[in-house]
Amino acid sequence: MAKEKPCANCKMRAKYDKDPKSLAGRFWRWHINFCPGWKGFMKSLSEKDREEMKKKYNLSK
Repeated sequence: MAKEKPCANCKMRAKYDKDPKSLAGRFWRWHINFCPGWKGFMKSLSEKDREEMKKKYNLSK
């Protein structure tokens, strides 16, 4: 069985979802631009889920 990526249940992402303008939320959003864990998490998702994440978090890549 594949190990679940930590980004799937990230507490910082939950803070962003709750309040994107909070300091923690803004930090998380900035952080995912270069985080190798987030990139690996995104690659592990299905194409449909990846597109939903891109829309939800306004990602261009």
